[in-house]
Amino acid sequence: MKWIEKYADPAYALLRIMTGFMLSFHGAQKILGLLSEMQPPVGSQLWFGGIIELLGGLAVMLGFKTRAAAFLCSGTMAVAYFQFHWKFQMGPNLFPAINKGELAVLYCFVFLFIACRGGVKWNLDKTN
Repeated sequence: MKWIEKYADPAYALLRIMTGFMLSFHGAQKILGLLSEMQPPVGSQLWFGGIIELLGGLAVMLGFKTRAAAFLCSGTMAVAYFQFHWKFQMGPNLFPAINKGELAVLYCFVFLFIACRGGVKWNLDKTN
C-alpha cells in the first residue's frame, strides 16, 4: 500500500474542503433558511452557532485561517453535542447513536484534526 502515500495531501485537502462545505451548508440552513424551515432568532445561541457553522465552514473549505477556524468549529460541535444531544443525562442517552449526536461528534473530531494539521494543500493560508 506504499503507492497510496503520494495521495495523502490531496486526500486530506479533499477531506478539509468537503467537511468545511458540509458544515457551511448546515449554517446556511440556520442563517439563510436554505432548504430548511428552521431559522433561529437573531442573537440566540442557535443563531451564533449557525454563524460559526456558515463562516467557519467556509473558512475551512477555502483554507483561510484554517487552524483557527477549524478549532472554533470543533468547539462549536462539542457544545452542540453536550448541550443539545447528550444534555448531560446518564443512561442510554449518553451514546451518540441514541441521542442523534453522531454527526456533531464526528465533526468535532474531524475539525480538531484539521486544526492540528492546517491547510496543507489548495488553501488560502500563506503558512501551514
